[in-house]
Amino acid sequence: MEKNRPNLIYVFADQLRLQSLGYAGDTKAKTPNIDELAGECLNICNAVSGHPVCAPYRASLFTGKYTTSTGMVINEIRLNPNHKSIAHVFNDAGYNTAYIGKWHMYANEWGNHYDVKNSFIPKGENRLGFNGFFAAYNFHHEYYGEHAYYHLDNSEKIYCDGYEPDVQTDMAIKKIEELAAEDKPFAMFLSLGTPHDPWVPENVPEEYLKLFKDIDFDLPENYMPENDPHADAWARLSPREREELPQWMKVYYAMTANLDYNIGRLNDRLKEMGILENTIFIFTSDHGELFGAHGRRAKNIFYEEAVRVPFLMKWGSVLSAGNCDVCLNTVDIMPTLLKLMNLPIPEEVEGRDLSDKIMGRKNAFEPDGALLMGTGATADWEDGHEWRAYRTKEYTYAKYLSDGKEFLFNNIKDPLQKENLADNEAYSHILLQLKNMMKKEMERINDNFYPSSYYKENWVTKDRIITKTKAE
Repeated sequence: MEKNRPNLIYVFADQLRLQSLGYAGDTKAKTPNIDELAGECLNICNAVSGHPVCAPYRASLFTGKYTTSTGMVINEIRLNPNHKSIAHVFNDAGYNTAYIGKWHMYANEWGNHYDVKNSFIPKGENRLGFNGFFAAYNFHHEYYGEHAYYHLDNSEKIYCDGYEPDVQTDMAIKKIEELAAEDKPFAMFLSLGTPHDPWVPENVPEEYLKLFKDIDFDLPENYMPENDPHADAWARLSPREREELPQWMKVYYAMTANLDYNIGRLNDRLKEMGILENTIFIFTSDHGELFGAHGRRAKNIFYEEAVRVPFLMKWGSVLSAGNCDVCLNTVDIMPTLLKLMNLPIPEEVEGRDLSDKIMGRKNAFEPDGALLMGTGATADWEDGHEWRAYRTKEYTYAKYLSDGKEFLFNNIKDPLQKENLADNEAYSHILLQLKNMMKKEMERINDNFYPSSYYKENWVTKDRIITKTKAE
């Protein structure tokens, strides 16, 4: 394999929403390094999380397939390894691979996260082709102490000496230095756990919390005091939790400030190493967070707070800094990256190659929008929460399976999505247009809009292991 193949460094945060970053307009954010990075990058400003939940996002990221084809319809189930992943393609092309951080596709029971049978991903097929350096855990969100650990190639827990995101960034820098010295190109994924909850002061370094000591956090402008009737247990808020929302946001922003510190020093080291001319560097997130907007917390919903994610991308002199407004969906990331790197795209991939649009080429293919999915409760087998949505640059259309409730928002005129236009006769043609776009994409991938229980009964074993690999 030729050394001049581009490297890939893909860094993604957990539950970081676009709107909580300084470059996206948040004046309370303390993100100078990410803001500076945004000025150096191609900013894909309409990037969305196609299924805004941790495990479904990761399954789509690595396979280029929608949830209805990976079967990762909720968290805490184990992905079937019989997919051609992006790491398999890298292996075939002679790349070194590395993965650091949260994995979240291996557990096969609800809860019991710290038991090594759930937290340790053994060498072999369940690492989806990441056969090189692998310092990971299935998932946890305590970033200090006895629950801040990772595994290498055995079940021993290696505890973080310090704050977990700092330790993971140190590890990533060291590994990049080692990989860059070899005669093969490399692909590294760094999966940082912050700013995912719990948002308690002891889960973030005090120095970052102090940055927000005198800053008041108000409830969102689109806050609703009643819980969304379609919300699952993870999205509902108790009266006590509603009182805690301002404090939660303070910790969230402190975690994001620490994330900014780590992204800054990683970017600085890459510049010092002089490898950025031949390295594709990406900073993004798996999904966002609502903090009471629309009567919800967490993610797993089609609202902008959950689906809009940062997607900053640079590649030496190959990519120009600026904005690209293409609707980049999670499933599109794998084929787009592979095409940019002149590597083959597996036939089974469902996402679209948007590389020509990203490169600014004339007459480049561009999708109408992005199909978004919600296929159940966040981590439990429970019907009644399933939805589909279609988001274009201007509108979001959504529909629930349980009662057929429809939504239509003009995201430009109404960015907080406070006015549902679905029953407004003046927008009936827009609703029908987006509805047909969504139907066409669902038909293309054979998405039958099944309830969550269908997958429990037909795709997943009693011990929560997915047995199928594509939609029927």
